[in-house]
Order: sequence, then structure tokens, then C-alpha cells
Amino acid sequence: MARRSIADAGFLEFTWVWNRRLHNDTPSVHRRIARWLEAREVAGERRLLLMAFRGCGKSTLVGLWCAWLLARRPRTRILVLAADASLAVKMVASVRRIIERHPLCRHLLPDTAEVWASDRFTVARDGALRDPSMMAQGIGGNVTGSRAEVIICDDVEVAGNCDTPGKRAELRERLAEAEFILVPDGTILFVGTPHCEDSLYRSPMEEGAFLRGYRRLAVPVMNAAGASAWPERFSREAVTALRERVGPLQFQRQMMLQPVASSAVRLDPLAMVRYAEEPEYREAQGRGVLTLLGRRLVSGGAFWDPAYGRPGTGDASVLACTYGDGEGHHFLHRLAYLTHDPEAADDPATQQCRVVAAIAGELLLPSVRVETNGLGRFLPALLRRELARAGVACAVVEHASTRAKADRILGALEPALAARRLHAHESVFRTSFPGEMSEWRPGAAGARDDALDAVSGCLLSEPVRLVHGTRPRPRPDWRG
Repeated sequence: MARRSIADAGFLEFTWVWNRRLHNDTPSVHRRIARWLEAREVAGERRLLLMAFRGCGKSTLVGLWCAWLLARRPRTRILVLAADASLAVKMVASVRRIIERHPLCRHLLPDTAEVWASDRFTVARDGALRDPSMMAQGIGGNVTGSRAEVIICDDVEVAGNCDTPGKRAELRERLAEAEFILVPDGTILFVGTPHCEDSLYRSPMEEGAFLRGYRRLAVPVMNAAGASAWPERFSREAVTALRERVGPLQFQRQMMLQPVASSAVRLDPLAMVRYAEEPEYREAQGRGVLTLLGRRLVSGGAFWDPAYGRPGTGDASVLACTYGDGEGHHFLHRLAYLTHDPEAADDPATQQCRVVAAIAGELLLPSVRVETNGLGRFLPALLRRELARAGVACAVVEHASTRAKADRILGALEPALAARRLHAHESVFRTSFPGEMSEWRPGAAGARDDALDAVSGCLLSEPVRLVHGTRPRPRPDWRG
């Protein structure tokens, strides 16, 4: 093929040749994105935003687009920015492999690979340019002094850098520096999915939109009629199952590309499956078996979010107890709001530890996780003492939370409720927990969330399959 033909090959043709070489098909969603990228290049549009659902392969296509641009104009300099340097390196390394193997990129291979690393490389080109043909950099890295004709902002917005107003402001400030790196008439392409309400990718019609004036292509996993964008890989059943696993909030953001507000989420207590039965324990051939609703239970435990205020005041001290079966169903069997008697001889901590030990023994719980942030720091030792005195074989696990409370609650409860996999004993509905669920909003001041925090701690720590401690006559382990 003549060199003119290589330079004039369209991007869709370039992509098709690569997929044929790998014995892959080019799905319709990839053809749609490829045509859009090529059309924007031909039209000379220089501010672009590509949003496509997670798992679509958008980063792979953008990597091919970078190789295509270099094949057409070898003097092009491309800078890849990502939230983390390793993500940017991943794209650059992918483009380097494409250039090494794509039949339309043979003229780009240099005679001597002076700069041919995974995070930067230089193709065969005329002239002596200081910057490499392609370079990777994290959004927090120093790119002062660099110059580029194309800047790829690949997943610069992630959950860890947009969860507070301060982080979002810092991200926007760093991204604004890209305009000083770009040469006149250069191209900036943002690629990603929204992770918060105030996303970089908000509609340009909204006040304060960051990418105002950008030409956009949004490819959600399903269109308005419910048809899948990639039916061969994301069938209707697969999309439904994914929504149940990740919950409606993350599904709307990551798969439907809608920057939904966390405050719009409502934890519906009616989504819990109510039951009245108690677990049954039996032994057969030296093995313990615990069943509930005809299901064999394989995991279980408790999570204690302690507080020492006087009864009826301050934060509640809550113990949540759950079981789990082998099919991913959770059973919230007991929710205890612990109090103490201010007139009793024992201190409040000992009184509460004694109640926790009794519940753990009654429900045959293999472990209790104790939130040690703040006041709970010395509780594990006291609880172990009370468990030993009661003869209860139960492990005590110290737990220090690092994620934001709202993220823990949503991450644990929302997917379980959406999938109808959270069962709750009827006694739970006689507590204030259902009301706490209905009234809770992420970030709302004054909302009670002590029980929500305890239940989410239980769900996030499943499965708990720790070895029982010793006792005079050890009961066979019902978890198998």
C-alpha cells in the first residue's frame, strides 16, 4: 500500500483492520464512536467530549484514534492525562503496541528507538521536536513546559477526586492548565463517565458547566426505548443484573451517563423482604448446619457502632446482626439499640458488652466487628472478656472506617435493596430503622444514621467465615 493511502485511510477502516488482525468483530457501538471521532477530525472541531458506558471499550477506541492521528501526521504530539498516572500509562502503552503491530503504522517505527518506553515514545518523524510523540501523566503531575497538539483527558474524574467541593475545584483548576500546554488550534478530548452530581460532564445548558462549548457524544448502555447499545455483550438480562448489583445511583451515573444527585436516593424500607422465622441449628455426622427460610446459611456476623451517651440522648449505640446464604441473600435478623443503666454498679461499656455477648451467643454469631473510631477504641478487649465469661465462641474484629459514611451506606444498602436480596426479621420493623431509612438523605444535616451505619458495616464485611474460638465442648461450625 502506498504511503498516501496510509495517510488517507479513514479511522473506521483503521479500526476494522486492527480488529481483523486480532480476529475480532467491530460492534455497532464501536463503529458509531469511530465515525463520530473521524467526523470531528474532518470538520476541524477541537473541543470534544466522549461519554460512553463502562465496559464499552472507549479507551481502547481512543487509543486507536491516537495511533491513527500519528499515522496521518507523525509530527503530532499527544499528551494523555488521567486521574492516576498508571491509567495514563496504560493508554500510552496500548498505543505503542498498536503502532508496533498495525500494518498501517509500519512507517512510524523508528530505526533506533531512543524513546520507546511504556509511558512515552517517539515515532519516526521529520524535524527535531523536544517532546515525545506520546506521553502519559497523572492529573496531579507537573507538565509545565510541555507542548502538545492533542490532549486526551481519559477518566480524569473518578470517585476519589470529586466527592467534595474542594476536590472538584482543585480538579477543575488542574484541568484548566491544559489550555496552556495545547498549541494553537490543538484538540482536547475528554473521555469518561460522571461520578457525582456536579460532574465535569454536566450538560452545557446548566449553569457552571465546565465543558461548555464542547461537541459531545453520549452513548448510554440503553437508549430511551430500552434497546441495548451493545446487545451481543450487554443483553437486557445482563443489564438488569448489573443494575441490581451496583444499585440505581451508580447505574444511572456509570451506565446511563446521568449525573444523578445522591440526595435523590431514597432507601425504601418496603424493598426489604420481611420474614418471621428463626434460624434452626442441627448437627449431622459431626457437622453443624444452620438454616433459615429453608436456606442453608454460610456466613454471618455482627457490627457494633458504639456510643456512650445517656439513654435517649446523643448518638445511638447500635448492634446489627446478619446472616448470608450461598446465593448472595442477606438476612438482617437482629437490630439492637443498646442502652445502659446510669444507676448500675457496672460502667456503661461493660453493660453494653454484656448485652452484645448474650446476643452473639443466642444467634451463634461467629464474629462481631467493633467500630473503633473514636470512643470504641478500648471496647474490643472488654467485649472479649465478657464473651469469655459467657462461654461464647465468637471472634472480636476491630474495625476502623476510612470511607465517608454516606458512601458506606449507599454502597452496602442500595444494591441489596435494588436486587431484593436484603431480608429483614419482623422485629427489625418494630424499631426506628425503617423510619431512619425513609428519612435519610446523603449529606442532610441532623438525619439519624446510626443503624444505617451498623447495617452497612455488616453487609460490607460479608462473608465472615472466621474460625470459632475454643470452648469446653465446641459446637460444630454451621458454616461448613
